[in-house]
Amino acid sequence: MAAASFTAAKFLAPVAARSGGERAPPLPAGASSSSFARALRRRGAHHPRLRTALAVSSDVLAGNKAAHAAPANPAVTREEALELYEDMVLGRVFEDMCAQMYYRGKMFGFVHLYNGQEAVSTGFIKLLNQADCVVSTYRDHVHALSKGVPARSVMAELFGKATGCCRGQGGSMHMFSAPHNLLGGFAFIGEGIPVATGAAFAAKYRHEVLKESGPDGLDVTLAFFGDGTCNNGQFFECLNMAQLWKLPIVFVVENNLWAIGMSHLRSTSDPEIYKKGPAFGMPGVHVDGMDVLKVREVAKEAIERARRGEGPTLVECETYRFRGHSLADPDELRKPDEKTHYAARDPITALKKYIIEENLATESELKSIEKKIDDVVEEAVEFADASPHPPRSQLLENVFSDPKGFGIGPDGKYRCEDPKFTQGTAQV
Repeated sequence: MAAASFTAAKFLAPVAARSGGERAPPLPAGASSSSFARALRRRGAHHPRLRTALAVSSDVLAGNKAAHAAPANPAVTREEALELYEDMVLGRVFEDMCAQMYYRGKMFGFVHLYNGQEAVSTGFIKLLNQADCVVSTYRDHVHALSKGVPARSVMAELFGKATGCCRGQGGSMHMFSAPHNLLGGFAFIGEGIPVATGAAFAAKYRHEVLKESGPDGLDVTLAFFGDGTCNNGQFFECLNMAQLWKLPIVFVVENNLWAIGMSHLRSTSDPEIYKKGPAFGMPGVHVDGMDVLKVREVAKEAIERARRGEGPTLVECETYRFRGHSLADPDELRKPDEKTHYAARDPITALKKYIIEENLATESELKSIEKKIDDVVEEAVEFADASPHPPRSQLLENVFSDPKGFGIGPDGKYRCEDPKFTQGTAQV
């Protein structure tokens, strides 16, 4: 693929495609080497640590609040813009409601919210077909919503109710929906990447061996994970396997700059994650994850090349979460000026501004969408609250492969239905 394909991002071609062993990404269009060097120096490139700081975060790290010139946003139609806006607003309003319900005692365990990162989920997932797969992390609610899982099913799952998308057994970190090809949220970092790689292998097998793929080409898998995962062995193993077999997968790094309370710049030898792609022979791309239009442009090219059978792409989306790591996190480690800087770059506010300035919709039309989403989320809460809890007989389902094994007693009844079951299984 030509480097020019990824026009909204920093692009690094595979090693084999670079002449003379050059390690630096190509210059931006229209930039001379001297002007590019001066720009790097202004961003602290002369400093051994700040040299590797990424395009957005370097503003905070270097104390430089001046806005850098950005390439023009790619064009979208009115219908596309409104779809993007509605999906992002749904993600934000849903997560804000989750916070309210959590503090009211309606949700239990750890709940990790996605506020601030909506441009990544929307920019990628809204380009997928129904047959394409998404594999998420513990921060998975909005990925589920973008893939089409109804808000009421996600909310009911968070409430632990039988009407949830996992019948109340998954909870916040384990969203799953077979009809929508959402293959799960995963609690452990890196845990979902092998699953996504396996799904991509299955798609290639269906296409090449079983001849079952659709007319558009291969089914594509998106693997979402954070910056903290990129020092995990499974990440490197799966990049190698995906490139070796030219699997139809896009590895999407949601680099929100913090792995719980550990700054990304303190935890990895080279913070520019996208450079790890070319080491395995695949393209590596860095994009501003706070701009849904730029994310969408990069996502479109990465998904299309996977669908054509050209193999995987590693895309690093530099974004920022507006809340703590989870709702149990007081968020005291990140500096106030850093949080203020990113709050001013709210991706929803930016998209709204773009839509109005480009005359794609009026303020009143956008308010109508916001009102619609408010109603959807309110209805989701009412539905979840009124839904029944799972029966105790469901407790051991999907645990043992033999339905007449440990979970069912000699009388044919589930052991968990015995009144003494909760006192400990030793007496049952």
